[in-house]
Amino acid sequence: MTKPIIITGGPGAGKTTIINALSEMGHATYPESSRRLIEEQSAIENGVLPWHDMAGFVKLCLGVMGDQKLQALYDDGYSFLDRAIGDLSAYSIMSGLTPSGELKEAALGYYSTVFVCRPNKVTYVQDEVRPYPFEQAIEIHELLVSTYQSLGYEVIEVPFDTVLARCDFILSYLA
Repeated sequence: MTKPIIITGGPGAGKTTIINALSEMGHATYPESSRRLIEEQSAIENGVLPWHDMAGFVKLCLGVMGDQKLQALYDDGYSFLDRAIGDLSAYSIMSGLTPSGELKEAALGYYSTVFVCRPNKVTYVQDEVRPYPFEQAIEIHELLVSTYQSLGYEVIEVPFDTVLARCDFILSYLA
């Protein structure tokens, strides 16, 4: 049984595209829960959104990401997650919050290597769910890298390339 494998990085770096391609190759994958939760909460009056209530949003995400992690532990073969609990620590820090011991503890137990995708100015798209300008996306990326390193993970940057080449890079590393 392989522990769940995290693919993360700054907003708009191609993580979801890679996750979708890995799914098409037959691997177990889990979508980015934070984006889905933002879309759901945006449709609710006084919804819990990270730019208004980061602590509340982290709590929402922690439940969903914890469920994904638990489910992925029982998958056959590789399981890839589009973001994971360590991301919540980074976003908390970015918002001026100190991640709780519970959050740090929950961020453990994944595969020891985290694959990160750096945003690329050529492909970056800013939208309602991704309100960050490109420069802030890079800052978030760097904070994610340092946060995962502080949690004890080895961080490997996935080179910017075609989707297939990026998938091959990750799968070759795992082999």
